[in-house]
Amino acid sequence: MDSPNERAGDSLPADDRADQFIQLLAAHERQLAAYVLTFVSTADADDILQETKIWLWRSFDQFTLGTSFGAWARQAAFFRIQQFHRKRSKENRRLVFSDECLAQLAEAFERQPDVREQRMSQLTDCVARLSAEHRRILSLRYAQELLVEDVASQIERTVSATYRVLSRIRLTLRQCVGDAQSSSSPGVTS
Repeated sequence: MDSPNERAGDSLPADDRADQFIQLLAAHERQLAAYVLTFVSTADADDILQETKIWLWRSFDQFTLGTSFGAWARQAAFFRIQQFHRKRSKENRRLVFSDECLAQLAEAFERQPDVREQRMSQLTDCVARLSAEHRRILSLRYAQELLVEDVASQIERTVSATYRVLSRIRLTLRQCVGDAQSSSSPGVTS
């Protein structure tokens, strides 16, 4: 390419354009999902992410190569998040985040991308250290989004016992991530 500011669709064959889009999206997909999850529940995030990805593909010829695809994608997602909250507000007539509040959350998200990635990596490591049973309980509750009552039924414990074990797991993970952060902070000696 002659100029770093060329549009993504300029002078690229359709197959190359599709490949370039897929590579850029794959490189930023996790961060885009984390960004959307900052504003909405997991169930709603899936729809917003899908709508955002469709818009990104349809508008990819407007993307300027050499600029930040991640920032462009987050801006597109932010617009869909605002639409979602406005629609939800009208449907439910309940309090939702104002546009100003959403903008402040977006700004806070943008300020610390390295910290977020590091914490996600630390959390993944900490989850891997849990017992198989505790990983199963986490998966039932958070990956499958089962209610605590349904998790209790699956693991054959009382609801109260399930709340207690989830609380202990979360505490263990919080401590593990905290320990990992303090050991990786500059100036900390072991």
